[in-house]
Amino acid sequence: MAHTHDGPLSRVIEVGELEWQELQPGIRAKQLWSDEASQRRAIMTRIEPGAALPMHRHDGDELIFVLEGALGDEFGTVTAGNLGYRPNGCVHTVSSPKGATVLAVITGGISMTGERGDAPPSQVFTLSELEWTEARPGVRLKNIWQDTEAERRAVLARFEPGAELPLHRHVGDELIFVIEGSNADEAGEVATGNMSYRPQGCTHTVTTKNGATCLNIVWGHAEML
Repeated sequence: MAHTHDGPLSRVIEVGELEWQELQPGIRAKQLWSDEASQRRAIMTRIEPGAALPMHRHDGDELIFVLEGALGDEFGTVTAGNLGYRPNGCVHTVSSPKGATVLAVITGGISMTGERGDAPPSQVFTLSELEWTEARPGVRLKNIWQDTEAERRAVLARFEPGAELPLHRHVGDELIFVIEGSNADEAGEVATGNMSYRPQGCTHTVTTKNGATCLNIVWGHAEML
């Protein structure tokens, strides 16, 4: 029996159509996606040279991918094309001497604090140091970060021209950000610099005509059909 594309469709998020909002002097943000029930959201932030965030605590965690420039804290600097992780309870300040544009996927919130105590450090993942693994013909992955207990992970995916992911269902949900190229599914094309949200139960195929490199933030897993 043939499988149908049941379940909710993915949603293309056109980042360029969203307005910047000023958070504080020198820092602007675009709200890309949110899920109030789970306190999750995706935000693009632009930090002007010399702007900074004062000491704060993460009440929940955060993954950041630096699109341009560099962003630093007490534990290291995340440069363009690399990823940082701020675990639950992390206390730090954030600065960007020369400016940065950052994609952040956040769970929970932050609270201002003046004490670091024994809070866990942030982490820096340098993607060039990670190996590619072949997931299927024409599709390679770099597994960047994983929370096994919560079944969450951050993955860099590279699709060769003409590669595809066959029909599958999302058990959990997923955000993808297209770094280079484009890919498409039944809901439409996701071009460079845009995002797609694949909700729980989404059933689709994924194709790319000319190739794509994507950052995938995954909650749960996918079932092939």
